[in-house]
Amino acid sequence: MLLNRFLPRIEFDNYEDFKQNYKVNVPENFNFGFDIVDEWAKQEPDKMALVWCNDHNEERKFTFTDISKLSNKAANYFKSIGIKKGSVVMLILRRRWEYWVCAVALHKIGAIIIPGSLQLTAKDIVYRGNAAKISAIVSINDNFVINQIETAANNIPSLKYKIVVGEKYNTWDYFEDEIQKFSDVFERPENGNKWDDIMLIYFTSGTTGMPKMVKHNFAHPLGHIVTAKYWQQVQENKLHMSVSDSGWAKFGWGKIYGQWICGAVIFCYDMDKFIPLKLLEKITDYKVTTFCAPPTMFRFMLQEDVSKFDLSNIKTCCIAGEPLNPQVFNDWYKLTGLKLREGFGQTEGTVLIANFKWMEPSAGSTGKPSPLYDIRLINSDGNDCKPGEEGTIVISGVNKKLPVGLFTGYYNNPELTEKALGGEYYDTGDMAVCDENGYYWFMGRNDDVIKCSGYRIGPFEVESAMIEHPSVVECAITSAPDPIRGQVVKATVVLAKEYTPSDELTKELQEHVKHTTAPYKYPRIIEYVDELPKTIGGKIKRKEIRMQDNK
Repeated sequence: MLLNRFLPRIEFDNYEDFKQNYKVNVPENFNFGFDIVDEWAKQEPDKMALVWCNDHNEERKFTFTDISKLSNKAANYFKSIGIKKGSVVMLILRRRWEYWVCAVALHKIGAIIIPGSLQLTAKDIVYRGNAAKISAIVSINDNFVINQIETAANNIPSLKYKIVVGEKYNTWDYFEDEIQKFSDVFERPENGNKWDDIMLIYFTSGTTGMPKMVKHNFAHPLGHIVTAKYWQQVQENKLHMSVSDSGWAKFGWGKIYGQWICGAVIFCYDMDKFIPLKLLEKITDYKVTTFCAPPTMFRFMLQEDVSKFDLSNIKTCCIAGEPLNPQVFNDWYKLTGLKLREGFGQTEGTVLIANFKWMEPSAGSTGKPSPLYDIRLINSDGNDCKPGEEGTIVISGVNKKLPVGLFTGYYNNPELTEKALGGEYYDTGDMAVCDENGYYWFMGRNDDVIKCSGYRIGPFEVESAMIEHPSVVECAITSAPDPIRGQVVKATVVLAKEYTPSDELTKELQEHVKHTTAPYKYPRIIEYVDELPKTIGGKIKRKEIRMQDNK
C-alpha cells in the first residue's frame, strides 16, 4: 500500500483521534507521475486504474502499467515540441481518457497544467493564454471549442502547438498518432521538480474583476488523501465515480489524485449531457462502490423511479459543489438506505470540512474540519464565534506554514497573494454556523447573503425550505432590488413535471416557507423557469440571476 509512504498512521479510532494525529509526510521531490502511477505499475503491473465509457458505446480500460507507458510516450512527445519544466499547457478535454495520460505526462516533465472548461470563449482563452503564457493547448475535437481556440490563437504569442484528441482536425497534431512515434520509457529527470514547484493552475472567478489564477504545488495531490480515503471512503481496487468535467477543481478532488494514491479504480462516464436515467444505469451496470456528485444531480435522479435500480453495491455517497438540502438527504436515504456525506471546499484547497467516516451525517450539516487545516469561524469583529453565531470560515496560520493541499497563492500576482495569505488567516469568504457539537452548517457566500429590512438571510436555508414542497425540484434564492427594503428575497424555481406556475401556487409556496422557517425569510418574488443557470460543474449561478434583476 502506497499510503504507508506518506502517512505515519493510516487508521484512527474516531474523529478526535483523526483531527489531532493525522500527519502527511511530503518527500522533497514528490511527483505524482513517478511516485504514484509508476510505483503502482511496478508493485502491481495488472492493477486497474481507469474504466472509461461514453454515450457512443465506447469503453476503455487502463491498468497503471497502461497509464505509465502511455504517459511516458506522451511525455517524450511533449518534450520533443519544447515542453519542459515550468512550461504551461492548457487542457480542454472534458472527460476524455486522454486527460489522465496528458496530466501524468506533464507532471513527469515538471510542466504546469491549466485545466479548461468547454464553455470558454475565445475571449476567455486569450485572457488565460496570455496571463499564464501557455505554450500549447490540448483539446477535444468539439466544433465550439475548436472554433474558440482558432479565433483566440493568433492573439496568444506564446502559443506554439495545438493538439487534438478524439478525431483529427485540420493541421493540428493528432495526439494518438503523435505519441505512438515515441518510446514508452521516460526516465525521471535529474533536475526534476521539488514538492513546492508549481504543478497546477485553476482559473477561478471572484465577485469582481478578471479570473484569478490559483496555483497549487506538486505536494497538492497528497492533500487529497483526506478527500478520498476519509471523506469519499474509496476502496482499493473498487470503482469510484465523481461526476465532474476535467476543467474544474472537482476533477482533482474526485477523479485522479487521492483516488489513485489510495489504489482505487476511477470510473469515468463521459456523458454528452446529464440524463438522470442514464447516470443511474451506468452506476448500476458498472457496480460503482463509492459515488460523489453535486446535489443538483441527486435532485434530478430523485425525480425518476430510483427503486428500479440496484444500487446495493454503493457503500458511500458524497456530495459537494453546493450545500445539501435536508429534503434531498432524507429522500435519498429512504430510497437507498445511504446517508449523503456532504463536503465543503474551494478551488483553493482540498476538502476543508466534511462528514468523515466516523461521523453520523446530519441532514443539512457540512460536517467537521479536515485535520490538514486549522479552521475557525470569526465574526465581523474578528473574534471567534460562539456556538450558533454566524461567522466567516477562515484557515489560521497560513503566514507561518501553508498546509499540504492549500493553494500557494495567485500566479503572477504577488499583491493578491499577499492579501490572501500574508496575514494571520486565509478568508474563504464563506459563511457558516458551528453548533455546540462542533458540526458546521453552511450559510452561503458572503456576497450571497441577503440584507433585507435589517435582517441577514442566508440563501441556503430558504432554498431548503422551498425544496421541502413537493412542487419544487430546484430553487435559487437571491436578492432582488426593492425601493423600500433595499433588497427582498427572490426565489427562482424549477417545478416538478406535474405542476404548472400560477398565482395560487406562488401564495402556497410563500405560506409554506413562512411555516417552515422564520416568516421574514419568505420569498416576496417567485419566478418560474425551465432550468437554473449553472456552471458545467453543477453550481447554481446566483450572481447571474442577481445581475439580470439589477439591469
